[in-house]
Amino acid sequence: MISTYSLVACDLAAREWGVAVQSKFLAVGAAVPAAEAEVGAVATQAWANLSYREDGLALLREGLAAPETVARLVEADEGREHRQVAVVDGQGNAATYTGSACMEWAGGRQGPSYAAQGNILVSEETVDALATSFEGSAGRRLAERLLAALGAAQAAGGDRRGQQSAALLVARRGGGYGGTSDVAVDLRVDDHPRPVDELRRLYALHDLLFGSTPEEEWIEVDEALATELRARLDELGYPADDLAGALAAWAGTENFEERVRGADRVDPVVLEQLRRR
Repeated sequence: MISTYSLVACDLAAREWGVAVQSKFLAVGAAVPAAEAEVGAVATQAWANLSYREDGLALLREGLAAPETVARLVEADEGREHRQVAVVDGQGNAATYTGSACMEWAGGRQGPSYAAQGNILVSEETVDALATSFEGSAGRRLAERLLAALGAAQAAGGDRRGQQSAALLVARRGGGYGGTSDVAVDLRVDDHPRPVDELRRLYALHDLLFGSTPEEEWIEVDEALATELRARLDELGYPADDLAGALAAWAGTENFEERVRGADRVDPVVLEQLRRR
C-alpha cells in the first residue's frame, strides 16, 4: 500500500511538467511518478496500478485531456476503488481520482496546472497544504514549487504512518544533461528518516552542478580575472597556460562542465566555487 501524498503540476510558460511525492513506502520514486515533456505528468498511488504511468502518458499523447485520461484509466481497471491517480496534461488541465476503498484520510484537490492528492493521511490539511503552497508560489521554478509543496504538506501532518521516501521528477524538452534528454530533474530518496529534507539537499546540489545562470549575469574575464583564475587553477593542480583547457579540465573533474564554456566569460557560480577551493 503506497500511503502517499503527491503533487502533479506544470509550468506552461517554462514548458515543464513534474511530480513530487513523499510516502511511508520504500523507494516511492520507483513507483508513483511519470512525466513527459510537452505531454503531461501522472502519479499513481494507494494500491497503485503502475501501468497507469505508461498508459496515462500514452493517452495524453493521443490528445486526451487530463479528465478523460483519468476516466479511461479507472474505467478499465477492476481494482479502481483501491486506486488513486492524478494527471496534468500538456495544456495544464488537471484531474485527480480517489477510489472509495482507499484508506482514510484519502482525497484530492485540483486547480489550474496542478492536482494534489494523498491517502492514509493525518487529515485533509495535508492535501490542502499541497494546493495552497503551489497556488501561492507562482513565479518560481517548477522544481522549487514542488519541493516547497512537499514541505508544506509534511508540516501540515503528512502521511499518518510517517516518513520514508520522496522523489522529484521534472521534464522539459532538452532539459537534461547536455541537452540530450528531456529529464530535467530526477531525484529520489529511497529510505531516510526525513526524506523531504534530504530531497531538498539533493536538489540544491543538482542545481549547483547542473543549473543555469542567466547569460547577462556571466562575468567577462578581463586580464585581472584571468590572472586570478590561472593562479587558482594552478593551486588545484590544473596548469593554466591554456586557461580554457585548464578550466574545462577542472570542471570535468568536479562535475561543473554544464557551467563552463571557454574562458572569455565565467559563470559566477563557477567563480565562487574556485574561490572557495
